[in-house]
Amino acid sequence: MNSELCKRFGIEFPLFAFSHCRDVVVEVSKAGGMGVFGAVDVRSPEALESELKWIDDHIDGRPYGVDFIMPAKFEGKGTGETVADAASRIPAGHKAFAREVLAKHGIDVSDLTDDRFERGSKITRNIREGGSQSLLDVTFSHPIAMVANALGPPPPAMLERARAAGVAVGALVGSPEHAIRQAQVGVDVIIAAGTEAGGHCGEVGTIVLVPEVLEALRRIGSTTPVLAAGGIVTGRQMAACMAMGAAGAWTGSVWLTTSEAETSPVVKEKMLAATSAGTIRSRSRTGKFCRQLRSSWTDAWEQEDAPRPLPMPLQSMVSDTSMSKVLKLANGGHAGAKELASYFVGQGVGLMNATQSTKAVVMEFMSDYLLAVERLHGTLDA
Repeated sequence: MNSELCKRFGIEFPLFAFSHCRDVVVEVSKAGGMGVFGAVDVRSPEALESELKWIDDHIDGRPYGVDFIMPAKFEGKGTGETVADAASRIPAGHKAFAREVLAKHGIDVSDLTDDRFERGSKITRNIREGGSQSLLDVTFSHPIAMVANALGPPPPAMLERARAAGVAVGALVGSPEHAIRQAQVGVDVIIAAGTEAGGHCGEVGTIVLVPEVLEALRRIGSTTPVLAAGGIVTGRQMAACMAMGAAGAWTGSVWLTTSEAETSPVVKEKMLAATSAGTIRSRSRTGKFCRQLRSSWTDAWEQEDAPRPLPMPLQSMVSDTSMSKVLKLANGGHAGAKELASYFVGQGVGLMNATQSTKAVVMEFMSDYLLAVERLHGTLDA
């Protein structure tokens, strides 16, 4: 394609695929797009090293990226607080509420000890200064083409190391103000993520946010390319965003129901049956607003008598521990756990109705994009 980002990264189609699954990352890049590996869920630098080495060995030299969550603000940032220190500040009532929700669905909670809550969240370790730096050390030892950050401007260390390595830096935004701030710190690619997106998202829809961000950047004289994100699961949606001026699409949810995806079988089944109304934007999972599959777990946290979600990362320590147990039991056939099972996914889930290979999804994006462009061209007089 005649695309700035295709030329920059050496790809055929400006479709960027965020995934926690290394197989999806590899298959998207080999099919002509660009896979981006989500690193926040890895348990250690050693685990990340293993994942990235596997990608290097299987991607046939195609470009790929790595995505982190290194928030500009979180509870305890810059204080030297340890994970154990953070765990000690989780109110007993929040842990008791989580146990109560599981128990009401027939789950034995005797093993949900305070110690297990402390150990349960990978994000709690990985967003802290020591944890994030060790992951960056691993990441920049591999031939990545891009590093991306969510939840605020990339840390100075990420920007400096990326510049030194000739690696592009991307950052997610949910408002024009965020985009201006990212452009001013020097990111190379801005990802405008609308409220339809799975995971952390703002309140503005993609079709409004993308032109708002582009106009805000134009006003400050910035030519930073913008990827559209949020609910994009088809090529026609991608074409619509590019008609508004986006340089391509950043996608995540659509890969969760592919045959290669790491998604829990129970959750994948629920996603395939869900409609766009089957998601909820809530702070109950991480402490920041994020969109996820609605379930008995999310419903419980929306009740008037439920505890107010804690700041990031404390809420993750409560929810990740509980949901890890829930998903294990759900996959084993536990009926109550199936009702509770949830995962991050966007409103595009209503269009994700069949399991396909990752390569087939990329090919479908391409053909659907082409048909949409031809339809648009057909609206013009000859």
